[in-house]
Amino acid sequence: MTATSTEPLYGFGRPRIGERQLLGCVVAQGVAVERQRLVPRAREPRPPPQRELLSSASSSSSSPPPWLIVVFFFFTRWRFRTSSMVSRPSWRDQRRNLGTIAMVWQREHIFRSKLPDIAIPEHLPLHEYCFEQLERRRERACLIDGATGAVLSYGEVERLSRRVAEGLRRRLGLRQGQTLMLLLPNSVEFALAFLAASRLGAAAASAAAVVVTEPAHVTKVKALGIPIVTTGDAETPEGCVPFSELLAAEEEEEEEQGTSSSSAATIVPEDVVALPYSSGTTGLPKGVMLTHRGLVTSVAQQVDGDNPNLYFSEEDVVLCVLPLFHIYSLNSVLLCGLRAGATVLIMKRFDIVKFMELVERYKVTVAALVPPIVVEMAKSDAVDRYDLSSVRLVISGAAPMGKELQDTLRAKLPNAKLGQGYGMTEAGPVLSMCLAFAKEPFEVKSGSCGTVVRNAELMIVDPETGLSLPRNQPGEICIRGKQIMKGYLNDPEATARTIDKDGWLHTGDIGFVDDDDEIFIVDRLKELIKYKGFQVAPAELEALLITHPAIADAAVVPMKDDLCGEIPVAFIVQANGSEITEDEIKQYIAKQVVFYKRIHKVFFVESIPKAPSGKILRKDLRAKLATGYPNGRH
Repeated sequence: MTATSTEPLYGFGRPRIGERQLLGCVVAQGVAVERQRLVPRAREPRPPPQRELLSSASSSSSSPPPWLIVVFFFFTRWRFRTSSMVSRPSWRDQRRNLGTIAMVWQREHIFRSKLPDIAIPEHLPLHEYCFEQLERRRERACLIDGATGAVLSYGEVERLSRRVAEGLRRRLGLRQGQTLMLLLPNSVEFALAFLAASRLGAAAASAAAVVVTEPAHVTKVKALGIPIVTTGDAETPEGCVPFSELLAAEEEEEEEQGTSSSSAATIVPEDVVALPYSSGTTGLPKGVMLTHRGLVTSVAQQVDGDNPNLYFSEEDVVLCVLPLFHIYSLNSVLLCGLRAGATVLIMKRFDIVKFMELVERYKVTVAALVPPIVVEMAKSDAVDRYDLSSVRLVISGAAPMGKELQDTLRAKLPNAKLGQGYGMTEAGPVLSMCLAFAKEPFEVKSGSCGTVVRNAELMIVDPETGLSLPRNQPGEICIRGKQIMKGYLNDPEATARTIDKDGWLHTGDIGFVDDDDEIFIVDRLKELIKYKGFQVAPAELEALLITHPAIADAAVVPMKDDLCGEIPVAFIVQANGSEITEDEIKQYIAKQVVFYKRIHKVFFVESIPKAPSGKILRKDLRAKLATGYPNGRH
């Protein structure tokens, strides 16, 4: 990872007494005092990566030569001397301008990958990119259903995805530019439906399949007004289409229509292909528009090139246990596995014993996990009863994993390399990846979340001043590259708050880059709660809580939990005369939200701490929890 300096030159007014001495000092030193700019400007083209410079802490300070400052100084004197008196600035303006000589040559700290950039076929639609090597891999195992043991080859997956695309077109009338909702569990069907939507040029939205079984969500699901594909269970709401109906077309009919619109969609790189939902930086659910170019770039950043950052081979068996409606699993497991030609073993839901059985039976080599699963593995005696020696990589993401937990898991899986990645849905999602996973691995530190992916730029910004920061100084992590989202669905204002005019996506996470190019997350600027890798927006739960007539005010914050990472807890101010109980509040919320958004604890308080602006002071509530704040009425 290298840092680049971008240093524009500015003009100044004619100097007076006292200013000459200042200018003389600058000329003598050959450099103006470096200050970082408040407003980003156009940046110089990125130079070709130089492997011999990759470990440097930053690029050398490119200072203006003394002769340039002298020429510039006398030019400004001549310009103002020949101008009219009306246009000549006052001596105060001239003094103020020259007083900002510190901004003559400015630096912006931009960090890049240790790995060289690669050529990315971003012109390809996502499904074509994943199956670019189809002819060579047609007979190789592609997807395995962990529940049934059924195996589909790459050729079969490609053929079935075409068939499902035709079913979507004929049965649902799905066309290019439209959106399809997938309410499917982890399954081969999910993968086929997603690839089929890509073929049609449609966008696939996804959510936890459990929501369709909760009555409170039926109306919301139907109100979307878009085609919805489900498993076809008896509990499926009216209006949803079972996946099995998409395969009802006869094989002969499919062959006759091989040139139908399902394969004739003219897809451009900026077309949206995935529409996962994220809470974003404002705490309210938003559709995140990920394009063909964005996902192709993100997958390539991980698994393409002579030395891939995340090395998957055709001999690997990659376990998919994390939910495919989550972008981490969809991108870094399914899509990366397909692109690399690996075999993806899909597990419907996590069960520790079933997990171990599948690893042993299929000789799993790569497992993508989240800290709660790692905790259960570290604590379970079942791990010792199975042969897990085939596992060579364990990727942890969605939430930070501490050094102690990493060390415990390493003892359980001595043959595996363990490391973390870091990302967010809006970033496509991967920002950084552990370089121990590379084909030619690097030494890494426990507790880091890797280094920034290649073909991208990362910057650490002071959240108070907006200035970019050098190494070892914590600030907000910002990322720029073709992999980031196109924007939030139907929300240009939220998009503008998240992606600035120079293309930097502001993550809301606080971290720093150390001297060895590794990124460490130290805090979250935004208020999201991460429960088992799922994002929970406090604002959403607070809005529901205050609708209860017995609740006058409410605040929701995270509480640390060994198994879940964080759990949502509520501070409640009761309405006058109310005697509502903790269980009643939990049940009230549980009836309205998905399982991972449920309230786990309730604390009754006299008032919610707030700033003069009315904003909830969550840090004060988190501080109370840190001191062991007990349940009850306070």
